[in-house]
Amino acid sequence: MTYIAKPLLHHPSLARNKVGRTRRDYEGRVSTLCAGCGHDSISAAIIQACWELDIEPHRVAKLSGIGCSSKTPDYFLGASHGFNTVHGRMPSVLTGANLANRELLYLGVSGDGDSASIGLGQFAHVMRRGVNIVYIVENNGVYGLTKGQFSDTADRGSKSKKGAVNADSPVDLIGLALQLGATYVARGFSGDKEQLVPLIKGAMAHQGAAFIDVISPCVAFNNHAGSTRSYDYVREHNEAVSRIDFISPREEITAQVAPGDCVDVEQHDGTVLRLRKLHADYDPSNRVAAMAHVQALQAQGEVVTGLLYIEPDAEDMHAALRTPAQGLRRLTEADLCPGAAALEKVNAGLR
Repeated sequence: MTYIAKPLLHHPSLARNKVGRTRRDYEGRVSTLCAGCGHDSISAAIIQACWELDIEPHRVAKLSGIGCSSKTPDYFLGASHGFNTVHGRMPSVLTGANLANRELLYLGVSGDGDSASIGLGQFAHVMRRGVNIVYIVENNGVYGLTKGQFSDTADRGSKSKKGAVNADSPVDLIGLALQLGATYVARGFSGDKEQLVPLIKGAMAHQGAAFIDVISPCVAFNNHAGSTRSYDYVREHNEAVSRIDFISPREEITAQVAPGDCVDVEQHDGTVLRLRKLHADYDPSNRVAAMAHVQALQAQGEVVTGLLYIEPDAEDMHAALRTPAQGLRRLTEADLCPGAAALEKVNAGLR
């Protein structure tokens, strides 16, 4: 469907933000994902967040890896910079781009397969280095692009569409981000736009490594009885697909959760996702307390959502490395090769 161009003309009454753009100006191409896919809701939330923040699209660099989630940057911010890397390598490419040009807002979009498996090492280092990044993982527990194998975030004991039981422990990306030093850590649900948009806006305004894990159920391969990542473990049961190459249309699953409340969101296959939204008085400034809170609720079978941790005065990689304010791409040959006298001064300091 990406070959279908969206109309260029906008209705004259569409609301405009402070930079004179309508929400349509932040859209991309027509999505090719399955009808009802949570990933499209995340794209819509990114579009809304950028529009509300009055961000000029050309000030954004969006990068991704491989997978259903990594296709989504084509569906938002069509006028921004974009780079689709290889499987799991988005963080290192983004780090290099950030070092060269620190003037852009870097948005990394990945999936649980892309980040928690082949890209786990790269995920770890982009978090601990404090790269100024908004890192969004669209987490559905499966490799949807390759027909539904378990990803490394799938819960132990969950069942695949064909009935296989996952015997492996899941990789907890939230826990890893907290341990590795991310300074903005949150979890959202693709069906709760009211919560997700502010989380994305907060991450974009943050200086440092911002990570958002978004539970995004797969309507094709992880929406069945026994799955703990189906649309309702987040609504009403819908008839299962009958062929692997045909996805029957489904309604998007949404949920309204009051602060502090816990709701059971039924997926299309009848399974239930138990979401608990953080209390309004929750303190997100304690990293250790955040880790303990996530694990305590996880032990009760609940998935906590909201802003889990933030370090207000965080510094990014450029502060740690003391890079020049103008960015490496602006350095001239004279800056990079200051001459024999400067080299001798450096060597003298090391003797």
